Amino acid sequence: MELTLNAPALLFPTVSLLLLAYTNRFLAIASLIRNLHAKYKDEPDPLIWAQIKNLKRRVTLIRDMQVLGVASLFLCVLCMFLIFGEQIQLAKYVFGASLVLMMASLGYSMAELYMSIKAIEIQLSDIEEKARESE
Repeated sequence: MELTLNAPALLFPTVSLLLLAYTNRFLAIASLIRNLHAKYKDEPDPLIWAQIKNLKRRVTLIRDMQVLGVASLFLCVLCMFLIFGEQIQLAKYVFGASLVLMMASLGYSMAELYMSIKAIEIQLSDIEEKARESE
């Protein structure tokens, strides 16, 4: 396989968009945590605490997603330097590692999506209980 500057350069827009999406998720969840924290301090509720715990785990996953994405981008840049320096064999390994890190970041993203579904289930659990009681 021939490796040119085009291959690692193709990941730049992808990684940039993913990091933007990850940051938006992080900011939304951080805002939710702050709101729930204030609400919990005023009126402690096990449902709110369960939501906060879920969101805390999600923030950790998002941090890891971002770290893996940034590391992937870093290796893409390093790969381009290696290609520029005509270290093609090493560049291939670095580019492969960059792709593996991007796959890991996407895997964490999928895990975080499943956790967001769990958060919605927690949010709706009290309504479901009331609906069952009224039936």
